[in-house]
Amino acid sequence: MRAQPTNWILRGAPFQSDGNGDDGEFPGILRHLITQRGLPDGDELETFLRPKLRDLSDPFEIGEMEEAVERVLQAVDRGEKVVIYGDYDVDGVSSIAVTRQVLRAYGLEPRAFIPKRSSEGYGLSTTAVERMMSEGDKPDLLIAVDCGTVSVDEIAALRADGVDVIVVDHHEPGPNGRPDVVALVNPKCGGGPEYLCAAGVCFKLGHALLKTRPLEDFDLKELLELVSVATIADIVPMVGENRLLVRHGLKRLPNTLNPGLKALQDVAGMNGRATSMDVGFRIGPRLNAAGRMDVPEDALATLLTDCRRKAQDMADKLEGYNRQRQALELQIRKEAMAMLAETFDPESDPVIVLGSRNWHPGVVGIVASRLMRQFHKPTFIIAIDEDGIGKGSGRSIEGVSLVEAINETRHHLVAGGGHDMAAGVSVHEDKLDEFRKEFGEFVLKGTNEEQRQPRLYVDAEIPFSDLSLDFLKEYELLQPFGNSNPQPIFMSKGVNLSRPPVHMKNNHLRLHLRQGYHERDAVYFGGGEVALPDPPWDIAFTIDRNHFRGRTSLQVIIQGVRAAE
Repeated sequence: MRAQPTNWILRGAPFQSDGNGDDGEFPGILRHLITQRGLPDGDELETFLRPKLRDLSDPFEIGEMEEAVERVLQAVDRGEKVVIYGDYDVDGVSSIAVTRQVLRAYGLEPRAFIPKRSSEGYGLSTTAVERMMSEGDKPDLLIAVDCGTVSVDEIAALRADGVDVIVVDHHEPGPNGRPDVVALVNPKCGGGPEYLCAAGVCFKLGHALLKTRPLEDFDLKELLELVSVATIADIVPMVGENRLLVRHGLKRLPNTLNPGLKALQDVAGMNGRATSMDVGFRIGPRLNAAGRMDVPEDALATLLTDCRRKAQDMADKLEGYNRQRQALELQIRKEAMAMLAETFDPESDPVIVLGSRNWHPGVVGIVASRLMRQFHKPTFIIAIDEDGIGKGSGRSIEGVSLVEAINETRHHLVAGGGHDMAAGVSVHEDKLDEFRKEFGEFVLKGTNEEQRQPRLYVDAEIPFSDLSLDFLKEYELLQPFGNSNPQPIFMSKGVNLSRPPVHMKNNHLRLHLRQGYHERDAVYFGGGEVALPDPPWDIAFTIDRNHFRGRTSLQVIIQGVRAAE
């Protein structure tokens, strides 16, 4: 079963690679990409390309920050019992770690709590709060990080029980209004950069506390590595202060003083370098794996320990969870592909909705993402429990809002919500077919055939002769890459194989490519699953810096292959 052919689209005007595009201030390729992305000129461009920590905005621009600082310092002065309650993903555990480090610097010893993904769900659920209360002393102050903005009823119950609550979050406000909290520190509810992840907002809280009551022996910059990891893993827009925080966090990451982050880099084989891709594909999945396996406290323990030996043990544990996650993912993908082979037509079916009682709820989101990319279809993958209730994750294509789709089909669902491109649903097993049918009708009604066609956007066509370390250095000024600042995709035409492809583990391919007199080694992740045409090829690719045995080279990473035009 083959996916639909992908339409390659060259963005904007062609890039002139003969040097004519060099305006004296920037090399040609950088100026081309700057113009293509509509980046500003002058001082704003300099801030974008070379962000500095002194450019951070005043943390008190975020609404209710003063109230939060006042209540935290009151807890410090009174020696109160404090709980930091967070989510089980990378942003959640990083937010707890950032907040805990700050509060400990002020002399508090806060207790951390994370709900169980499978049994307690996301955020301040009643069952999770009950367990939190049973596992320790009742707190005087609960600080909810990366959750809490929409938990109106749960926070009302906490307040009735005599617990003050501060919410430090970045999620959208809900229809039921503001929760009854001492302070709601959320840029989406007023003031400050709305694009921050939760760990970024927690960093802002730390900054505000230090501006109010400075500490001589605490350096907030030591938390930048945690903030950068969370920002990349949570796929928030890589703009403004996010670029600043991530650029400086990545610079510090290889020599971090955090034993857990250091051990994670070791088990991930990062070799003393750090890019957003390294964090997104190496560190993030290992931290997330603990939450997916319902042991998020192990991810948090890895980030919090001061002991190098324990950090190494915990990182090895997370590596084990990640391998379990990979095995579960492979099993679900195989079963999903078998189901699609029986019932799915890539040419005519507008969506993919699959469910099974054999599937693990912590892994379905990854499978949904892979199938969405493979077939370019809005996709929900649903794990059904023994009571027939399915919990699923969805991933979407450009132009299809899952939030709107859920609202249109809500009469078939138990619950649902999230973001336009990634969302979750709960659905009865016997409503799965109706949900699939109506979801498909929603997509067909809201899109045209061209929008439903797979597309690959190419930033510039360049020959192999231009690919050098100098070329790489020029374009790396655009880093860090991520949401709203994607890694540039280049294209080279008329490429041949110098030797047969080499199959690596996990269906990856190593390719030795030749264009004229110039040769390049390349990696094609997942290329072993793709039906490659006969050479010569046109290839779409990204580039990266590769360090191996003390040698640095330019690495070509294949994004697409087609028969040469």
